[in-house]
Amino acid sequence: MGFKLDQQLTSSFAENSQKDSWEQLLKKEIHLFGAFFNGKRKEAFYTELAILLNAGIHLRDALALQTENQKKVKLKDFYTQMLEDLDAGSSFFEVLQARKEFTQYEYYSVQIGEETGNLAKIIAELGSFFSGKNEQRRNLVNAMTYPIIILCTAILVVIFMLSMVVPMFEDIFKQNGVELPPITKGIIAFSNLIRDYGILMVLLGIGGVVAQRFLRKLERIQRKRDQLLLGIPYLGHFIKTVYLAQFTQAVALLTASRVPMLNSIQMVKQMIRFYPLRDALSMMEAKIVKGKALHESIQGTKIFDHKMAALIKVAEETNQTEYIFEKLNQQYAQEVQQRSKVLTTLMEPLIIVVIGLFVGVILVAMYLPMFKLSSVLG
Repeated sequence: MGFKLDQQLTSSFAENSQKDSWEQLLKKEIHLFGAFFNGKRKEAFYTELAILLNAGIHLRDALALQTENQKKVKLKDFYTQMLEDLDAGSSFFEVLQARKEFTQYEYYSVQIGEETGNLAKIIAELGSFFSGKNEQRRNLVNAMTYPIIILCTAILVVIFMLSMVVPMFEDIFKQNGVELPPITKGIIAFSNLIRDYGILMVLLGIGGVVAQRFLRKLERIQRKRDQLLLGIPYLGHFIKTVYLAQFTQAVALLTASRVPMLNSIQMVKQMIRFYPLRDALSMMEAKIVKGKALHESIQGTKIFDHKMAALIKVAEETNQTEYIFEKLNQQYAQEVQQRSKVLTTLMEPLIIVVIGLFVGVILVAMYLPMFKLSSVLG
């Protein structure tokens, strides 16, 4: 059963042994939000190319057609350079490998497709992979967008009350010498803090966002963040399911490409940016090297459930690994879609209730002294 690279893959890995530099390229492709050749463009690239190849068009002509259809100058130059490399005698695998925009997962899958004569199928499956990945990202964004808008609006309302309304009441109380209860004193103190240091707080918030974009590249920071996210009720399970859907889809594609399972795990591990899953894949890799079966290597990790282990065991016994991983991917993708809807439904009223409590506390704090004020005036 040996999980070893075939001769050509071994030579390819040997020729590209500069692991550190190429891991940096992988991280750059994964971590930089809004990268030049992002997931959306990759989905279009692979999907269109697969359609042309399945229509019987030669690879060079298909890439030339895609180049002609590009309207943006930078994107057209990118396609033109790939076409020139292909005309210079490079294989499609080497064309992708020479560019930082493509990961090891992509160009080694393409290499297998070229060697086995299944390039059109592999390209189509890469298109499906990025389509699924983009859909999962859209589900996550859709689940969070509306609640975030409500939260930001409510925060602005609270800030307005603290910076504009509360000072008006404070002046009235001072003019009439009303003794203030502790809750009112606290709200007024917080209002003064926002009024005096509001601009500084905004600048610190902007600085924090900018710093976070740099700090998240540090493994230690990102690892702690991922562990924290995983521990949040419901949201943590939702995020884990998103990455499990990506993992099962990637393994299904690599299995279809006839990549040995050990190498599939190694490739996927370099693509996944979620450290709890990456750690689990490292444990799987170590167990597989020791000779354990895939379903045994999954057991004992928190990120994988018993259902996956049981189905993979059946897949190994029936030699249906690709089929099982495809079905697992469909299940996880469907669960992501369902949970995103539930997440949106739950977060909206929760945010409204929390902000309502803040507003209620402010109003109570302001109206309590009004009763004393009415007695003084009376």
